[in-house]
Amino acid sequence: MVSAIIVAAGSSRRMGFDKLFVTLAGKPVIWHSLKAFSDTSEVDEIIVVAREDRLEEFNVLLSQEKLPKVKKVIAGGAERHLSVWKGLQAIESKCSRYVAIHDGARPLTTPKLIRACLAMAEKHGAACCASPIPDTVKRASVEQMVQESVERTGLWAMQTPQVFSSGLILQAYAALMAKHEMVTDEVSAVQKLGKKIALLKNEDWNFKITFPHDLELAEHVIALRHKKKLVKTPRARKAPPVSQ
Repeated sequence: MVSAIIVAAGSSRRMGFDKLFVTLAGKPVIWHSLKAFSDTSEVDEIIVVAREDRLEEFNVLLSQEKLPKVKKVIAGGAERHLSVWKGLQAIESKCSRYVAIHDGARPLTTPKLIRACLAMAEKHGAACCASPIPDTVKRASVEQMVQESVERTGLWAMQTPQVFSSGLILQAYAALMAKHEMVTDEVSAVQKLGKKIALLKNEDWNFKITFPHDLELAEHVIALRHKKKLVKTPRARKAPPVSQ
């Protein structure tokens, strides 16, 4: 059994407004993540961890959409790791073998990507989709002045979903909470146990909606995917006329 935790309790501070309920391709941003996991047959249950002042909006959304795999919508914490911990505690089934954790603000994830990450986690115990960093990287001061170059060889940008055996991620977060430590993603929590995490190279779009222009790009990506899907779907051929 596979459980999914969708983390949607952020403040959207850099966006300037609640990005999760902004319309993207006719649906709220958060809907796209929920739909992707709902359409993944391997996923059995979905737990949404939201801001407390947005719980009613989530309940309204779920009453309007057919997303039966969403079992709970709970209030998150002040920091991401606290929200994830609450999500882990809210998992309904004790039979859950794997847990997938995903940013609600990454609406471009797909069932194909989720399945691939799950398959890698089943092999290694822990897996995360990621992309190699192709750009030249610089470290800058708080005044945004270049200080030094950063060697990009071996650098990867972490994405979600991040998938773990349930025992491993629960152990990692229990240790984290006991020490009152903070992490910005689940890979970091598992690293603290000295465990290895496999990286799944993702060559498809899967960026996080962080700034307003990200919404424009996401619109284009979804439109392009839809266009490609139409091209791949052959049109029904008309039957030849019956000769008299």
